[in-house]
Amino acid sequence: MEKMKKVVITGSAGLLGPYVVEHFVEQGYNVLSVDRVKPAKSLAPHMTADLTNLGECYGILEGAYAVIHLAAIPSAYIYPNEVTFQNNVMGTYNILEAAAGLGIKKAVIASSECTYGICNSRQGLTPSYVPVDEEHPTLPEDSYGLGKIVGEAIADAIHRRCGMQIVSFRIGNIISKEKYLNFPGFIHESHKRKNLIWNYIDARDIAVACRLAVEKDGLGSIVMNLAADDNCMDIKSCDLVKAEFPNVTDIRSPIDGYQTLYSNEKAKRILDWQPIHFWRDNVSNE
Repeated sequence: MEKMKKVVITGSAGLLGPYVVEHFVEQGYNVLSVDRVKPAKSLAPHMTADLTNLGECYGILEGAYAVIHLAAIPSAYIYPNEVTFQNNVMGTYNILEAAAGLGIKKAVIASSECTYGICNSRQGLTPSYVPVDEEHPTLPEDSYGLGKIVGEAIADAIHRRCGMQIVSFRIGNIISKEKYLNFPGFIHESHKRKNLIWNYIDARDIAVACRLAVEKDGLGSIVMNLAADDNCMDIKSCDLVKAEFPNVTDIRSPIDGYQTLYSNEKAKRILDWQPIHFWRDNVSNE
């Protein structure tokens, strides 16, 4: 266990960041919180930085053992395409470039389920098969999903150059404790959350995965999906696929219950990770 070593967590004022900061602090790490704005709740020493500036990335990473890079424009079409692409790609490049220059050996970056292209497709893209795993084709048409693919490619290149271990988590539909209040509004209608393949993941489970990725050795540059074990609907997974993706007939594992359609098996196997927070424990499905 790498206790009391410095871990820099970017995006600490976002939806996910506070949960990751809190978990690392609770686990005894020396955490530096980094964002363009100060988090609402002070959980660790904070530094304000613009990650599109390489020099600032060197400044925040000085003395760090590992970096958890969560900072990004969080979805497509909330900024002009080129703004989203430039911000997210250059932020990732600069963080990993600075980490490489400083000799940092461990990094985790937030990629996205949007790499598969289904989330933001305006052409009606459907999965090639389910559950969607890391080998599924990546076919984004938007600058956000494209930028995340570029981020993964940057991670591969930095690993080839200096051997840094970089884990890229493909995350989607992050649920904070407050967001469980929204579930009753969609869980009975199959077309809702279709673009997410009915995936979700609790922020607290992501935080644990980030720590496990830092504490594991020998992973190289690797991509992993993160998802809860169940779908986010009060409808069985087989019925969701029949209703909304009737042409998807390549079913690669059982979906006769409420199993996730966004495979999390790789992260479970490699990190010995297990999600423990589920919407059914937090929401009445009446």
